[in-house]
Amino acid sequence: MMCIELLFISPGHNFVGHHGGPPGEHPLLLMEQVECVAGRGLRGDRYCEREAGHKGQITFFSLDVFDALRREMNLPDARPQATRRNAFMRGVDLNSLIGKQFEIQGVRFEGVEESKPCNWMNLAVGPGAREWLQGRGGLRCRILSDGVLRVRPRPGSD
Repeated sequence: MMCIELLFISPGHNFVGHHGGPPGEHPLLLMEQVECVAGRGLRGDRYCEREAGHKGQITFFSLDVFDALRREMNLPDARPQATRRNAFMRGVDLNSLIGKQFEIQGVRFEGVEESKPCNWMNLAVGPGAREWLQGRGGLRCRILSDGVLRVRPRPGSD
């Protein structure tokens, strides 16, 4: 079973459309749950208002990959939200879901392509992050059904 450990949305772009200039300052908002809108994206997220059917309606990222990045690149202060991905999980080979449909918490997704790390990764995450993340930058997906994703309950929380 695939469990979501962290969920983020952002109301605006910090890097897309900022080439040659400084990044934007839109926060990434940590969420306990997000509404998935089929064919659009995550309600409240910067990509939800794009054209219907775009391929980056939600991005998944592996916390296992992120832990390895922090360790191998000596970036102990790096934070997952710096990657600007939406849903973080462990124990899943996200690249194996490219071209496949899958379901998490009753919401259906289609894995479209790797979420390739952009030039801004070295600034946002840390020196060398972009190169290190090649081939493991996460998974861009289309949302195929409406629903709500929730963060996995933490042990001891009610």
